[in-house]
Amino acid sequence: TPGGNGNATYSVERLDLAADRSALRFAGELRFRECFRSWQNVRRLAADVAAPTRLDLDLSGIDHLDGAATALLLELRADLERKGVASDIVGAHGAARAMLVLYGAHAPRPSLQPPPARIGVLDQIGRETVALLGESKGLDFVGDVVLAATQGLRRPTRVNWGDVPRLMERAGADGLPIVLMINFLVGLVTGFQAAIQLRQFGANIFEADLVGLSITRELAPLMTAIIVAGRSGAAFSAELGTMRVSEEIDALRTLGFDPYQFLVFPRVIALVLVLPLLTIFADLVGIAGGLLVALASLDLTTSSYLLEVQKAVNVWDVSSGCIKTAFFGLNIALIACQRGLATHGGAEGVGRATTSAVVTSLFAIVVVDAIFTVLFNAAGM
Repeated sequence: TPGGNGNATYSVERLDLAADRSALRFAGELRFRECFRSWQNVRRLAADVAAPTRLDLDLSGIDHLDGAATALLLELRADLERKGVASDIVGAHGAARAMLVLYGAHAPRPSLQPPPARIGVLDQIGRETVALLGESKGLDFVGDVVLAATQGLRRPTRVNWGDVPRLMERAGADGLPIVLMINFLVGLVTGFQAAIQLRQFGANIFEADLVGLSITRELAPLMTAIIVAGRSGAAFSAELGTMRVSEEIDALRTLGFDPYQFLVFPRVIALVLVLPLLTIFADLVGIAGGLLVALASLDLTTSSYLLEVQKAVNVWDVSSGCIKTAFFGLNIALIACQRGLATHGGAEGVGRATTSAVVTSLFAIVVVDAIFTVLFNAAGM
């Protein structure tokens, strides 16, 4: 059968050599341009062959074989083997054989692997349990940090105190604009939602109570911690992860520096100190957002709103939010540094560590917030 149109440079015919053995014999020059146009003819000749018949590809009549045509031959052989039809490329000589050797046509081919066995439910539960227990290794990290902090307080010269102001500036002053904007909008939205209900009962003045208490006790600490986790937590994890994969951590140890005292402890101190300060500013702008709603929608005056806030919000309401954010900062710093120091796998590993640090920090923030809320309520605070 001609390979294609009248300008075809090759021909192919099917020979039935025995009851269970056939061959496709090629002759001429197998070039990609002509093969591409007419390769369906070749496939049709091989289509009706089924196991256990063997179908070899005989290249004894081929004078020239280019790389693309070689790829087509190898693909045809692979398709036949997937159908269960034994096949091989035989008879090649000269330049055609050299091309096949170059493409690995005569290299031993791996046998087709069976599909992986389906994992049962109990097996999957076991795997997840083992993975969860593996996460408990993070407790070792907490112990190392506590030990480093104890030794650092006994020998302050071993701690990198010079990094603390710089880290506080990055986590605090640099993040202050976004913290203020988000918390102002949270106060605004909370005020609008409260105004819709309070207006129905003529209780407009209680807008100040609701916004003041919700902002100082819950919303401002929570939103501030979430923002810091996304900014500083991700940054800490990426920094330490990059140092880990570039072996800078090992270099510090070689020079006699403890990474926990030199890198982790300053970051923990910075976040524990800066988050309560950010929360105070967040309280102020959140209450200001509620004031804007009170003036625009509830016909309250600035003085009446602020006086009601002063009556409703006491020192403990603000202090409880600051106490929670100090623990939020502790969790964010520990999780981010642990994920960073556990990084492996190059740039991809740094990305995984950063993502894991942010997600785990957000989860820890919500859990810690819930614990403190229950404790404060149980204590009547």
